Amino acid sequence: MSRIDIVHPHTRTPEQARQAVEEIAAKLHERHGLATAWDGDAVNLSGTGIQGRVEMQPGQVRVLAELGFLFSAMSGLVEGEIRRVLQEKLD
Repeated sequence: MSRIDIVHPHTRTPEQARQAVEEIAAKLHERHGLATAWDGDAVNLSGTGIQGRVEMQPGQVRVLAELGFLFSAMSGLVEGEIRRVLQEKLD
């Protein structure tokens, strides 16, 4: 298993940050079939080969993910894509 832990700072309002995270979660559901469920200020993500959480914190978003065997082989690509999307949606 491979773990990803990314903290991405932003200057958005809490409402804007939540909207951006909602858009990201919707895309993940649409493209990869990940189930999404809000838990307070965080969204839990789960699907075949991945379990994760996107936490909204003051001034930053934290992404935590555990990748199963198949995704572990591509962990660098997965992490790079997460960073790209966070930058696109929150900068």
